[in-house]
Amino acid sequence: MEADEEILWAARHIGYNLDPAAGRSRVLYTLSSSKEPEPVPAAPSVAELVSRIGSLDLETVNSEVPCALQRSVDTARYWQEPDGEDVLATTDALTDALAHVAARVLEAPASRWWWDGFRPRQWAIDWRSANDPAPLPRNPQQSLADWARKERADEARAVWERPKDPRANWGGEWWSIPHALVQTVPHIPEGLSLVEDSLGWEDATAIPVSGTGRILEIRTATDWTDLCRTYPLEVTASRRQDWFRSTGRHGRWLIPDWQQAASEWDAVHLTVAGYLNTAGRALPVGPDTATVIAGWDPGSTIWLTDVARESEQPRQFWHRPHNQDEWLQNRTE
Repeated sequence: MEADEEILWAARHIGYNLDPAAGRSRVLYTLSSSKEPEPVPAAPSVAELVSRIGSLDLETVNSEVPCALQRSVDTARYWQEPDGEDVLATTDALTDALAHVAARVLEAPASRWWWDGFRPRQWAIDWRSANDPAPLPRNPQQSLADWARKERADEARAVWERPKDPRANWGGEWWSIPHALVQTVPHIPEGLSLVEDSLGWEDATAIPVSGTGRILEIRTATDWTDLCRTYPLEVTASRRQDWFRSTGRHGRWLIPDWQQAASEWDAVHLTVAGYLNTAGRALPVGPDTATVIAGWDPGSTIWLTDVARESEQPRQFWHRPHNQDEWLQNRTE
């Protein structure tokens, strides 16, 4: 869509017709020079869109890969139905048409780091400016204990308070990870843009971090489901409605008990390729259980024990101009 305006126009119009919110929370507007409303142009057919994708100049793909990844991550939603473009992208005609584009994406220089394993040199991101410095969070043992206690209390309360109908109009916490821990990324500024459901921050302090230990790599769905199977924490009642809306699955849900996982692992790293293979999907764990990776940014590492330390490198300060995507580093004398 970024590489070709005709593909952008066709995908948006066809996607609108497939969107469950069409005509309600999503409305299609057209510009007109006349005072009288003009009829909305007919949407192209899926066959016409497929043909246009087939003729796309793949030389333009290389430069669009970072933007496409950023948009994909930023629009990840685990509390509502897939939108029209999501529905369109899952059709057989579109997945077949996009296969050659995907092959080219995997060859692009910008995607080479997607398979990288954990690197000891990392960056923690504090979404505040240089004028509001803060140390790295510490005492992960206490943070995990608080998280586990809250998750169990929320689940017990949801069992009593929430209906079992997955279509009921309820919502709540939908992510799969604790957020009070040190979380780091291997690359700056890329890590500033790869944030699920970001809050539109415009200032960030990148804190250099070094650390190592027992690192679990999440490269595949099996890596994640094995973790859930080894340290299961049931969250069916508290996640039922949100994850049903996003995946269409009705059943029991699990996430890892991160407090217990800390007895075996110091940190868990989600590769970008692992994210793209797993995030947002209902992943079977057992005969009647499944899980979702939600709220975890691609390429990032979650530190479960107190082994990550701020390094001696200088912090970096970044700013993003309002309504723009590019982050700019603030140079200090």
